[in-house]
Amino acid sequence: MDPKESETPADKRILRPLRLLRQDLRHLRQRYISDWTVFNQLIVASAVFVFFSNLLPGLTFANDLYVSTDSNWGTIEVIFSTGLCGVIFSIASAQPLTILGVTGPFCILAENLYSLCQSSFGIPFLPFMAWSLIHAAWMHYLLAIFNAHDWTMVYVTTFTTEIFSLLNSVIYFHKAIQELQRVHDQTSFASFLYSIIGTIGTLLVAIFLSTAARWRPLFHRYIRMGLSEYAAAISIIIFIGLPHVGELATLDRDTLPVSSSFRPTSPDRSTFFVQFWDLQVGWIFASIIPGCIITILFFFDHEISSMICTEGRFGIRKPGGPAWDIILLGTTTAMCGILGIPPANGLLPQAPLHSQSLLHREAKTTASNDINGEEKSEADGCDAVYEQRWSHFLHACGILCFVSPPFMYVLGLTPTSVLAGLFLYMGEQSLSVNPILFRVFQLLTPPSELPKIPEGIASYLPIHLYTIFQVLVTAGIFVVTLTKAGPAFPVLIMALVPLRLTLMRRVWSRAALRLVDQWACRDGAPEDTNEEESVTQLKDDDDVNDIEGGYGDKMASTSI
Repeated sequence: MDPKESETPADKRILRPLRLLRQDLRHLRQRYISDWTVFNQLIVASAVFVFFSNLLPGLTFANDLYVSTDSNWGTIEVIFSTGLCGVIFSIASAQPLTILGVTGPFCILAENLYSLCQSSFGIPFLPFMAWSLIHAAWMHYLLAIFNAHDWTMVYVTTFTTEIFSLLNSVIYFHKAIQELQRVHDQTSFASFLYSIIGTIGTLLVAIFLSTAARWRPLFHRYIRMGLSEYAAAISIIIFIGLPHVGELATLDRDTLPVSSSFRPTSPDRSTFFVQFWDLQVGWIFASIIPGCIITILFFFDHEISSMICTEGRFGIRKPGGPAWDIILLGTTTAMCGILGIPPANGLLPQAPLHSQSLLHREAKTTASNDINGEEKSEADGCDAVYEQRWSHFLHACGILCFVSPPFMYVLGLTPTSVLAGLFLYMGEQSLSVNPILFRVFQLLTPPSELPKIPEGIASYLPIHLYTIFQVLVTAGIFVVTLTKAGPAFPVLIMALVPLRLTLMRRVWSRAALRLVDQWACRDGAPEDTNEEESVTQLKDDDDVNDIEGGYGDKMASTSI
């Protein structure tokens, strides 16, 4: 008998090290061969789509890091990290649908750490960051060994994930403004005015083309699909070429700084390797603090990315492996620190887009009896994702190719105003699907026009107060990122979890909270039962076995 099958509910409540990790490795062996046997045109199209949706945002962060870290990190470092970590995860991860890249929250963290190293600590940035990432690695290992997924993410609700998503959108918008400020400081006024046009134009063209799938009957279906999927890439290509046309070619331009050879951006470095052992012992121990903060950020970010890309609507069947993927993430994080490049982790916008691009309709035949008792077959279909590794592997290899000088030269033609427009587009795409936005619209809607609310809630007032509270919390965390306390913002995000499960229950009614908030990683809401029953049900429910085995198991059980 399988030991897992003989476990009692009491056994599941015992903290047993390596339990999830052993289960994840068993699932990985079960699925690995089949992950490489699926290959078709849709997978190639998905790889191309994810290539652009991952590379282009990476360039925007690269330019921002180049300025904020005084060229310690630049375009080649971001591309190298994204491609290398992507290849490793495509080959060895338990859930290959999760896309990796350098994220906006980490850029905020890195900028603040660089500022502290230069202005307050008086120590070199890269060795300190290397030790921070090395410490983050062994902390990742501890989280995986002690089954952190079971006793952390299962208590996260959409209250926290919505705030985290909104914070990402705000960061994107702020980065766009910063890019335009730099253009204003470094170019002529005429060039600055065109940069504003280029920024807004990049945004509007990308948004317009992203709606092409709904242009029916205009154009062929495949043309509409292509325009919609490559909206951002087409818009960027247009506004990269436009400044070279006519009198615009006479304007001075601020373009993306790139390396002319395969070497670090900083002129003080000749190889991708950091002599981290030269840092004083005191600072080595001090780097445990940012290492802990990076661990919190990466763990939360990667878990949420994996959850969203395996939602029930994608029809995921194969098991995932949260513990093994955290082990792998810790390994790549330490590797990036030693190489002197920014670490990559799960990307929130790109991960679900990857799954969406692999969706297809699968035929299914069901047998039933007619009114005469005779058996008949009915053709039906269901949406499913091609669960494989090729799309992740191919797109990561494509990105890795851009560390070569010829491709790097092409990237150097990109005006920073286009990157600002891409920041705005990324923020808009993230904000447009955030439930907070729709509840803000309800704040502006006359009461007579609002939909009817369930019984037990007297009015929309508690819903509006809940929304305002989320917006204020997001604004407060964003303000913290602009101060010297900025590196601590991931701790504030995780602190929202106990805040939601304790103090907020005393302010809002159970009915109101049940309406606006749900568990992020499982069905239901915290208010469905009282706290003690909720914990007992979580441990005894059969669906928790699916959660322990990875997000894919749970989603498969609810969608098949």
